[in-house]
Amino acid sequence: MYFSLIICTYQRPHSLINLLESVSIQTMHPNEVLIIDGSEDDRTKNILNEQSYANLKYYQVKEKDRGLTRQRNFGISKTSIKSEIIFFLDDDTVVSTHYFEEILKVYRQVPEALGVSGYISNETRWRKVEESYTPCEKEYFFDGWVREEGARFSLRRKFGLAPDEKPGIMPDFSHGYSIGFLPPSDKIYEVELLMGGIASYKRIVFDKIRFSKYFEGYGLYEDADFSLRTSRMGKLYVNTAARIEHHHDVAGRPNKFKYGKMVVRNGWYVWRVKNPNPSLKARIKWNSTSFLLSLIRLGNIFNTKNRMEALTESFGRFIGWWSLMIKKPFARKNEKMQ
Repeated sequence: MYFSLIICTYQRPHSLINLLESVSIQTMHPNEVLIIDGSEDDRTKNILNEQSYANLKYYQVKEKDRGLTRQRNFGISKTSIKSEIIFFLDDDTVVSTHYFEEILKVYRQVPEALGVSGYISNETRWRKVEESYTPCEKEYFFDGWVREEGARFSLRRKFGLAPDEKPGIMPDFSHGYSIGFLPPSDKIYEVELLMGGIASYKRIVFDKIRFSKYFEGYGLYEDADFSLRTSRMGKLYVNTAARIEHHHDVAGRPNKFKYGKMVVRNGWYVWRVKNPNPSLKARIKWNSTSFLLSLIRLGNIFNTKNRMEALTESFGRFIGWWSLMIKKPFARKNEKMQ
């Protein structure tokens, strides 16, 4: 398969080099690697000029094409017409040696697949257990593996707000388990939500839809929106054997108030993309969960070192929640579910 890799970057030259080094030693190398640089300086451009990477194409975009959503759409427009699969990787990730080989294996085994993502291996500790294992209150058990679930899910369960779908499937009231709750089993799982920074899609998907203009700017949850719309056209999968590490780089991210506001408003938008006409029960559960999670984040000012971040993000969440009563975001007609 002829395949392309798009890496959108912003002010992270050293993280980008770490990723490119891991790409350079792949068992199957991309036919083209497109760097879409939204940086406001030339550090990334200069450091790439000092290196030599196979099949690399560099684009430094202007203000009108800056931002994750715009840069991804720009990158798609620059890929070769021969490309069958288009990969996306965040600039602060590092891929295992067989990453692309494992992803392409899914497309061969499941011809109807429209999208496949890899698996982040360095964020959660899992342990293999017997199928008869009974998890304790703070544990999450799935497919013979167990991990710590987290206090917020335990608290949600006490209020009847726990997710009622498998990881990667959005419940009617949203607020489900992310694909990070899939275990490192080396299995392939069908989902409807893919993480944009480690996702790939068949080129035919982009002949019908692009990343939504609603998320232009930082673009929180733009990947959920895109994968949900794609899942209406075909099947999506996660291959947990395609391992990738995510080394969170805070450079280029918005302040915590804006982030908290986006968590709620963009979360509402994505929920209504999946469920445009939710039941009264789903509406109550979405609002109750959003409010509870905002309270939990506010409570972090008492149990974390970054108290100011917890305070400003929680305020952003509350403001975002109240703002929905005044003005709700809606998808443009040409960006609704297919």
